[in-house]
Amino acid sequence: MKVWRPSSLQWRLTLSLLAVTGLVWTLVLVMTWLKTEHELSELLDAHLAQTAAVLAVQTSDEHDDDFTTAPVLHKYQPRVAFQVWHEKKLVFRSAEAPVSPLAPWGQTGISDQRLGDQAWRVFATPGRERDVQVMVAELQSARNDILKAGLKSAIVPMLLALPVLALLIWGAIFKSFAPLRQLSQSVSQRQADAREPLSEEVSAEVRPLVMALNRWFEQTAQQMDGERRFTADAAHELRTPIAAIRMQAQVARGSDSDSDRQMALDAVLRGCDRATRLVTQLLQLARLDADDAAQGAVVCDAVADTRALLADLGPQARAKQQVLSLGAPASLHVPMPQGLVGVLVGNLVDNAQRYSPVGAQIRVRWEASPTPCLSVEDSGPGLSFADLDRLGDRFFRVPGNGADGSGLGWSIVRRLAQRYHLQVTLGHSPDFGGLSVVVRWPAVPAHN
Repeated sequence: MKVWRPSSLQWRLTLSLLAVTGLVWTLVLVMTWLKTEHELSELLDAHLAQTAAVLAVQTSDEHDDDFTTAPVLHKYQPRVAFQVWHEKKLVFRSAEAPVSPLAPWGQTGISDQRLGDQAWRVFATPGRERDVQVMVAELQSARNDILKAGLKSAIVPMLLALPVLALLIWGAIFKSFAPLRQLSQSVSQRQADAREPLSEEVSAEVRPLVMALNRWFEQTAQQMDGERRFTADAAHELRTPIAAIRMQAQVARGSDSDSDRQMALDAVLRGCDRATRLVTQLLQLARLDADDAAQGAVVCDAVADTRALLADLGPQARAKQQVLSLGAPASLHVPMPQGLVGVLVGNLVDNAQRYSPVGAQIRVRWEASPTPCLSVEDSGPGLSFADLDRLGDRFFRVPGNGADGSGLGWSIVRRLAQRYHLQVTLGHSPDFGGLSVVVRWPAVPAHN
């Protein structure tokens, strides 16, 4: 795995640290240069002033007219020059000093002067008598050489240490990213059906990522298990109506009696209806399982959808002489897509119709306060407490009930409740004595 490509986080972090280090280093060098130059200039100016003071104390009016030149006693002595003037006449100077004044007559203190092609730093002061002028100077080039020598001794080690620092930064970053490389290797080598979680004994920065991956692995494993169970159960459940349809078709083909043939064909139609209902519910459940991400803030008019749904279920109710009733406000908006409201109500009412006897009463009611609430009650036989606990398991049928069904309706209701955080309460209807199902929506948090 190439970790030092330009798009690599390690590469960008290393370059960023080196760039910042180089910038800070450059600023430090500039500041060091300026500070050293200032301090060196102050020190050398002080030496010039001290030398001029010594010369000024030693001079007097007892000068003869003989011109005197100081001897050269040190190799660096030519960098420093001095002159002693008496009555504007040069009476004493160093060997490297020019014969012209180093500074204008009468000027005192530090100044920068240029004589010919040489720049001088000059300190001038009067002697013990007013007609005596002492001038001490130093070449600017000599000062620059001293400054460069001092800075070189400080800068060269810093520049030589820069590659070492870059190597140390690279090594530290490479070592710090070792957990990420190990995590990447573990994930890349992981089998598709692996179930064991990743080790969470990693650094604090990587641990949230590992924990999120483990949660995702767990959810994926659960989804795969659900899909396997669903596929196996669906295949088993579809085998029954298909086998029944085939058998009745064979009976119809081999029957000589019109009445027997008609009965077999009716049984075929009922088997087709059962298979159609089962496939429809399987598709609804598969769609809910596949689309697990909650949708955005979508609302719909639940009362309008319920009215349309009950109108579609009217023929089925009339066939069993059942009474469908609806109690609801004019409109009620709930946070759920329009199609899924119909799926929820449709499965509850369909179960009530099929498991309730002929002439039963089925009531659907919507309430808006304090939160949206849906209730479906029937006058059927109801369920025992043991059956209530298992209600909602896929392909669970109530023992002893002859109604055809697969139990997928309750699985769909449970899946919708889980997805939209609905509270489903099962019990006995106080008005009809049958099953009562109450679905409550969560409270919407108030916005300030």
